Amino acid sequence: MHLRLAAPADAAAIADIYAPIVESTAISFEEVVPSVDEMRARIENTLRGYPWIVAEDDGVVLGYAYGGRWRERRAYRWSVEVTAYVHSSAQRRGVGRAVYGALFRVLEAQGFRRALAGIALPNDASIALHTAMGMTPVGIYREVGFKFGAWHDVEWFERALAHGGGVPREPIPLANLDPAVAMDALRLNSMRRDGQEGGL
Repeated sequence: MHLRLAAPADAAAIADIYAPIVESTAISFEEVVPSVDEMRARIENTLRGYPWIVAEDDGVVLGYAYGGRWRERRAYRWSVEVTAYVHSSAQRRGVGRAVYGALFRVLEAQGFRRALAGIALPNDASIALHTAMGMTPVGIYREVGFKFGAWHDVEWFERALAHGGGVPREPIPLANLDPAVAMDALRLNSMRRDGQEGGL
């Protein structure tokens, strides 16, 4: 397995992984499958500020994880929302842990301090993955999403990316991060087993 930053050329492979999640599950609260062009635009927009990691094997994308803005208010800028998805054929091969591990390391290098992830319930496998990655539950939003004729709860998890008080340094946008730092984070690949991944 090889980990690297995503590129616009990965849009079709990423859309292929994501489409059945949108079409057939409540793991994602999207209701319309993004086109390849839309996915390409999402990748490009994300990479300006945040990492988008893909795992591939022999050129085939197996899964991905990315970070994004937590909320719009400026004081939230040290927090980041994270999510991960793995192709159905690559489940339980350590892909989820690998891409999340690399994602967290790059986010730490950028200076972010808190990672947050929302999981539509029920999703025991995703909860197991996030727990294994050091994320802890902080609360459940009840009946906040309606999809496929049913209301869905969302459980939120968090993980500290840095500790200590005082005035933090500003997060470094991914586009401004030293490429060598990002590459070092991607090389530290930890292979473990995982279950189904997913976020909102």
